[in-house]
Amino acid sequence: MLGGIEAGGTKFVCAVGDEFGTIIDQIRIPTTLPEETIQQVIAFFKQYDIKAMGIGSFGPIDINQESPTYGNITSTPKHGWRDFPLVHSLKDAFSIPMGFHTDVNVAALGEAALGAAKGLDSCLYITVGTGIGAGAMIQGKLLQGLSHPEMGHILVRRHPNDPYQGKCPYHHDCLEGLASGPAIEDRWGEKGENLVNKEEVWDLEGYYIAQALMQYILILSPKKIILGGGVPHQQKVFTSIYKYLNVLMQQYVSLPKLSEYIVSPGLGDAAGITGALILANRTLKEY
Repeated sequence: MLGGIEAGGTKFVCAVGDEFGTIIDQIRIPTTLPEETIQQVIAFFKQYDIKAMGIGSFGPIDINQESPTYGNITSTPKHGWRDFPLVHSLKDAFSIPMGFHTDVNVAALGEAALGAAKGLDSCLYITVGTGIGAGAMIQGKLLQGLSHPEMGHILVRRHPNDPYQGKCPYHHDCLEGLASGPAIEDRWGEKGENLVNKEEVWDLEGYYIAQALMQYILILSPKKIILGGGVPHQQKVFTSIYKYLNVLMQQYVSLPKLSEYIVSPGLGDAAGITGALILANRTLKEY
């Protein structure tokens, strides 16, 4: 029995399952203050005899195992969670091996194992929702170096007709600042779900996301790109992305058919929690 946590800014999804990523039981816990949230997480897992745990967390986080702050959520704007020792708090309750990575990296792991990138050793998973983040698997390994990737904060060219200053508290008009769910609501005055028939909303989203994808493709050359999160639930976003990416790339790099290359998650909203269980199994084997 393995434990998995997809720690998000609005909710923690906790699950127990097996080495193949099959979920046996799960619960959703609202992300409030750390002490309250973690108590509920621990109570759920105490019901089971789990042998290892995989944790995919919103970030930024410290994934350097040599660092004194390994396992911490670091410079997040999420109230109460800045510098919170997530892994240490769980280690106090469970003396088991724990794998720790970003929520988007474990989602990439799940999609590579059982989802849209199954059978491939390379993929990129991007979430566009409350924030924008991306996780990458390259040659079968999750991408990390000095830290984990923060691909949602790259700079993109502003649309000439877009006066919006950007929502990111750190960079204002980075990709996340211009194309995240909160940016849509702030720019247009309504949540994206209420703007389904406003074509210019989704055209602008595609304009910015396509620029980011061009950079990711040229740098990482992923074999599949998976676009998750709440914003891509609007299918018009994909149509706009394909249009603008074709214009940007100018056939400089030979790509597969875009509708087969840039796709929705094969595991749907379960990509992250499935990946967390797979990370738990990997961690147990390496322990």
